[in-house]
Amino acid sequence: MLREVVEGDLPILYEHECDPEAAAMAAFPSRDRAAFMAHWAKTLADDSALTMAIVAGGEVAGNIGCWEADGKRFVGYWIGREFWGRGLATQALAELLDLVEARPLYAHVVKSNVASIRVLEKNGFVEVERHTGDDGIEELVLELSGES
Repeated sequence: MLREVVEGDLPILYEHECDPEAAAMAAFPSRDRAAFMAHWAKTLADDSALTMAIVAGGEVAGNIGCWEADGKRFVGYWIGREFWGRGLATQALAELLDLVEARPLYAHVVKSNVASIRVLEKNGFVEVERHTGDDGIEELVLELSGES
């Protein structure tokens, strides 16, 4: 289900990010094409980042990754709306966690994104922090500690 992101995936991933319903659920504004492509060029060039395409039925259903920021390792994912409700994010995160040995891992998720919180919890993440940004959006930080 996971494979490395290739340049040909980027137009599909861009369309996923441009979906207004998905952007609203994630509380993440869509980037214009130039900013999106610049972000992905930087991401794909980052040797510390693991960036994978999520493939279902031969189609690119989304992406998932793990990267370092501020001395911590984070995970994040985005699933195209036409693939929602199939358990793909949960399965993709489980596969990613098998590939990434580093712990702890962290994820930021907007409090209202119940589906994403559930994906993280099913994979062993627990809430360790919550805060409200300058934009008024409440965000949770979840952690996978690696302790049993």
